[in-house]
Amino acid sequence: MPVPWFLLSLALGRSPGVLPLERLVGPQNTAHCSPGLSCHLWDGDVLCLPGTIEPPPGPVLVPTSLQTELVLRCYHETDCDLCVRVDVHLAVHGHWEKPEDEELFRGASDPEPREPGNASLQSQVVLSFQAYPTARCVLLEVQVPASLVPSGQSVGSVVFDCFEAALGGEVQIWSYTQPRYQKELNLTQKLPALPWLNLSADGDNLRLVLDVSEGQRFGLSLYWDQVQGPPKPRWQRNMTGPQNFTLNHTELVPCLCIQMWPLEPDSIRTNLCPFREDPRAHRNLWRATRLRLLSPLAWQMDAPCALPAEAALCWRAPGGGPCQPLVPPLPRENVTVNKALEFPLLKGHPNLCVQVSSWEKLQLEECLWADSLGPLRDDMLLVETRGPQDNRSLCALEPSGCTPLSSKASTRAARLGEQLLGDLQSGRCEQLWNDDLGVLWACPMDKYIHKRWALVWLACLLFTAVLLLLFLLKKDHVKEWLRLLKEDVRWGAAASVRRVLLLYSADDASFERIAGVLASALCQLPLRVAVDLWSRRELSALGPLAWFHAQRRQTLQEGGVVVLLFSPGAVALCHEWLQDGASVPGADAPHDAFAASLSCVLPDFLQGRAPGRYVGACFDRLLHPDAVPALFRTVPVFSLPTQLPDFLEALQGPGAPRPERLRERAEHVSRALQPALDCCFPPQGVPGPECRTGPKAGDAT
Repeated sequence: MPVPWFLLSLALGRSPGVLPLERLVGPQNTAHCSPGLSCHLWDGDVLCLPGTIEPPPGPVLVPTSLQTELVLRCYHETDCDLCVRVDVHLAVHGHWEKPEDEELFRGASDPEPREPGNASLQSQVVLSFQAYPTARCVLLEVQVPASLVPSGQSVGSVVFDCFEAALGGEVQIWSYTQPRYQKELNLTQKLPALPWLNLSADGDNLRLVLDVSEGQRFGLSLYWDQVQGPPKPRWQRNMTGPQNFTLNHTELVPCLCIQMWPLEPDSIRTNLCPFREDPRAHRNLWRATRLRLLSPLAWQMDAPCALPAEAALCWRAPGGGPCQPLVPPLPRENVTVNKALEFPLLKGHPNLCVQVSSWEKLQLEECLWADSLGPLRDDMLLVETRGPQDNRSLCALEPSGCTPLSSKASTRAARLGEQLLGDLQSGRCEQLWNDDLGVLWACPMDKYIHKRWALVWLACLLFTAVLLLLFLLKKDHVKEWLRLLKEDVRWGAAASVRRVLLLYSADDASFERIAGVLASALCQLPLRVAVDLWSRRELSALGPLAWFHAQRRQTLQEGGVVVLLFSPGAVALCHEWLQDGASVPGADAPHDAFAASLSCVLPDFLQGRAPGRYVGACFDRLLHPDAVPALFRTVPVFSLPTQLPDFLEALQGPGAPRPERLRERAEHVSRALQPALDCCFPPQGVPGPECRTGPKAGDAT
């Protein structure tokens, strides 16, 4: 029965005694006997049925005493289990009576009677082993020559290797013959005492307490237990007892195991995997799982542990609607983590996404071709299905379902049904999949959108002509009004499609306040700003890494820009990432998306994809731009508020307003920032006023 992580208390062990234990290689059970005896171990276990005591028909070979010895059964060099070796001593009971006993001394292969001196005595000895919750019985056949069977004396022993046992438990061993001629032998043994390990709750984290005797040296290792391949070590250290330390709750995954062993030769290594049924560990596992494209048609799901999952392809149309599964016609497939898988496709498409489900619950969704093939396209997916007798039907996949092209419904696919059929027949559609069950086609819709907007452009031209006429009639007033209107419309049109994702490290409350003031000021330009400070509920539900990944993907797909707001804490995190190449323990606070975002930001900089997508910024009084790591200076890094005009021009992109208008916007942002900067970072020698948090902006995401 699995034990909850917060109630776990179980023993880990060290080698019993001071002498190293004998190592047995391989999983096979064996038996060997002393000189003069021959023995054979039956394959597999037998039923444990002692039966009743029967009178012996003559001299019989029976067990007289039991001895045990602890050994190690090793499957690999460092993978050993404790095992109990049993030594059974045998003797002959009963007296010889020649006339009656001659039949007993008959060779197994000689049908003719022999003299007792040339015959042998055979016995079947049962060993019964019980150690909660397991029980086993094995059968040994033993033969002894007649010349070695003086009644009442020991004739030798037979050794069985071996019964596996758990450290700290109690084992019971019985021995008797079949048929049973005497009362069975019984031996009870208590295995050595163990040091204790306890896991208890410490807020959101776990406290690991090792109750090991003072001065006892031992090794402790944390590793991921892999279904395929060897364990993946995560952390290992030699310690001196007693010890206790804390595990971050974000490190818990179902396959995280603990191994402990004393620092002695051939010591027993005890393994514990306490988080296999922990719901929090399973949530962390899915948050750490990633999908990646290996080649145009190959992909892989990377995860620390094995997990039951099914994958299916879906089609995501522009506009933010749900991704529509392509099942059928494409089937769901079981997923093996950390293993390359093939798509059943002819070619990829940016609108094709992968959905990964576990126990019928959607866990992951990723459009793997979006980075390589560009943003989502306004294409119509046509599904051609093939039935019996070569019957074919064609429909278009829309949010309301698959609409037949010949339908009279009021959907876009129904209105353009004949045109889409013409595009399909003329080869303008792209074939994505072909099978006996059907075909998938992606048909571009750009030209139909252009036709639909033709009337709009005509109306705009007519409106422009009317404005020109008004301009001629009232030149002075209308000219000034048109100038302001043109400027505002141009600014609004540019900002309406420009999205900004602001990333910062929450070094302290003062810097977090300044980041919030900057984000609020940018929203007034207007820009669409996303910042973790305004998305705490969503951030807590998804986790920092998943939240940032979704925001970054949406921002870049919409042609937006990611702003890295550097502070001393952010620079320190970047240096540690660049040096260690791994996540920094303790850096990912519950609402700090900057530390979590580095795992996705760094690949863009290392692979040269950052220019045009990222800009950097820092505050004059807090950090010099030269302090930013060189890798991040491959994109512009602006010092605020000194370089605010250039910073805003980089955020606006191609649609930036004229220089004088840009300076006005920069002054507006500077006026909003200045009180917060003076409050939280006053000039040297000037005491600043009390820093109080102003009203928070709404969620701009």
